Amino acid sequence: MKIRRVVIDRDICRNCGFCSFVNTCYSLSRCVGCLSCFYACPYNARKVVIEDTTPRYVKIYVDGIEFTVPEDMTVAEALKNFCGYIFSDIDGKKPSIACGTGGCWACALVVDGELKRTCITPVRDGMKVETDIEKFKPLRIVHGPSPHTVGGKATPWWEVNYVNYVEAAIWVAGCNLRCPQCQNYHVTYDNISIPMTPEEAAVAVVECHKRYNTKGIAVSGGEPTINRRWLVEFFREVSKKVKPKVRRHLDSNGTVLTPDYIDEIVEAGCNNIGVEPKCLYVDTYMKITGIENRDLAKKYLETSWRAIEYIYENYSDRVYLGVGLVYNKTLVSLDEIAEAGRKIASIDRKIQVTVLDYFPAFRRRDIKRPTVWGMLEVKKVLEDQGLETVIVQTVAGHIGPKNYRMIEL
Repeated sequence: MKIRRVVIDRDICRNCGFCSFVNTCYSLSRCVGCLSCFYACPYNARKVVIEDTTPRYVKIYVDGIEFTVPEDMTVAEALKNFCGYIFSDIDGKKPSIACGTGGCWACALVVDGELKRTCITPVRDGMKVETDIEKFKPLRIVHGPSPHTVGGKATPWWEVNYVNYVEAAIWVAGCNLRCPQCQNYHVTYDNISIPMTPEEAAVAVVECHKRYNTKGIAVSGGEPTINRRWLVEFFREVSKKVKPKVRRHLDSNGTVLTPDYIDEIVEAGCNNIGVEPKCLYVDTYMKITGIENRDLAKKYLETSWRAIEYIYENYSDRVYLGVGLVYNKTLVSLDEIAEAGRKIASIDRKIQVTVLDYFPAFRRRDIKRPTVWGMLEVKKVLEDQGLETVIVQTVAGHIGPKNYRMIEL
């Protein structure tokens, strides 16, 4: 039998401590090939090797039914490949392994009486797994809360003055993308912090909101939407605790925001949604996100663009919509930026568009951050397509629509 293991390339390893303090191994006695450390290593010092081996088999019990599975694998792999269990795909209605690094807890099932992450937990002889998780509160690793002076893609631009706090924000761990230039990788790949329930996170962020008198509350990541049950309950809990006019903001890559999911979070109280498809073409999207499966990349990209259209068509009166694009000349061309701008303008010229200037981070340290003037060129390209509300992030801060400056250069 062929099994997957991860080994350390000592010639590349920088002994940075990331694998000890941010993303740690939950199977130290033997590698079970969960790939969490492989995806998380900032210096790409983890390598996957395939080994031929004669496996040792163990017995596990899934909802009371006995199964014999190889020992050298995670609970999730055993359930998928030997027990017939189907994890959720794109809409997150059931437990999902979209993250696969242990931060989002979306894959959690009841293991020996406790909620555990199946994507990084190794099987063991006699293990009892229950797939009914309704009696347990959903969990998620959360960073923050913290007051924020800028906000996200769906923070109304006119609220930002770089002086007053506009949002109380949390950032949740785990993401279904593998962006080599991840700007928030210390959050995204965190699998070691103590998780929180939606109510615990809501209490904390609402307290921050009241303390700093912010106009909004936001959740970003990582990718918040890949643990659907947690996110919906979070918005419900926040909505119970704040006044109706308080903005409740989701910042998302849009990859799993199907129409029924959007309906559910809006019903739960979300009234600001920022969707970041990043670009327009699948090849560019694969380069930006690190997704190697073209069909999956296509599905993610199409879902995010459809989410923008669906929110605008069905919730313009209830939800403030923001769209996120990204720019770095080594990743995205100005022609593609222009075409993306035309696509957004065809929906509505007034939609707020924020362009992030991708800078060297995580594994992609070879790129150069765009200059302020380079981002102003991006802004002009988008405004030339008819867009009226374009914001660009620059090394000097954000520059807002038309001649309005959110900062002084």
